[in-house]
Amino acid sequence: MTSSPAANNPSPTDHDALLERIAKVINLIRPAVQADGGDVELVGLTPGQVVQIRLHGACVGCPSATVTLQMGIERNLREHVPQVRGVEAVD
Repeated sequence: MTSSPAANNPSPTDHDALLERIAKVINLIRPAVQADGGDVELVGLTPGQVVQIRLHGACVGCPSATVTLQMGIERNLREHVPQVRGVEAVD
């Protein structure tokens, strides 16, 4: 069984809908990050379904930022948006 080309290359509408779902989850996470003096910004989504985010404020240079990124943000995103394959911080 082979996958269809559409499954490998989502349409711009699918991509936009996926980004909207991701943004909603990030907006739910954002208050917890802000409470610690930081912030998180959705930058984009790679063709490989990896969410790109930018950390701001106290998160920049914080030793716990990697844990927040992987255990907090990525776990929540993958739970609510199963298409997400990972999260990476960008500058």
